[in-house]
Amino acid sequence: MAVKTVSLKLETRGETDLIDVTQSVGKAVRDSGISSGIVTVFVPGSTAGVTTIEYESGAIADFKKTVERIAPKGIHYDHDARWGDGNGYSHIRAALLGPSLTVPFSSSRLFLGTWQQIIVVDFDNRPRKRELILQIVGE
Repeated sequence: MAVKTVSLKLETRGETDLIDVTQSVGKAVRDSGISSGIVTVFVPGSTAGVTTIEYESGAIADFKKTVERIAPKGIHYDHDARWGDGNGYSHIRAALLGPSLTVPFSSSRLFLGTWQQIIVVDFDNRPRKRELILQIVGE
């Protein structure tokens, strides 16, 4: 079994910025030399997450509205009272979404649905330079 680790750099706008990384993940899998296995997509940090979505304007708008209903920006968060950075909602949103996603692949092709894309969501209250870690495992 082989393991390859790849780092991708991202620049985000913050404020629930959704970034489609499907093509980059697919390329990393193809370039890895591993034909069948799994790829784990992981975003370090406590204010971003990874998931899948149909990456189109309606679903993106619905996602952002839903996140705002679940963990609203304009309410009290104890994190903000302790640290004063105003991004308590970002930490909660990221914790609910989770920092990683695992996708199987075969013949170096990701097993994703026709309308399913891999996205990184930056919930922080400012633009960020992010690193995405891909760990590709298989044979």
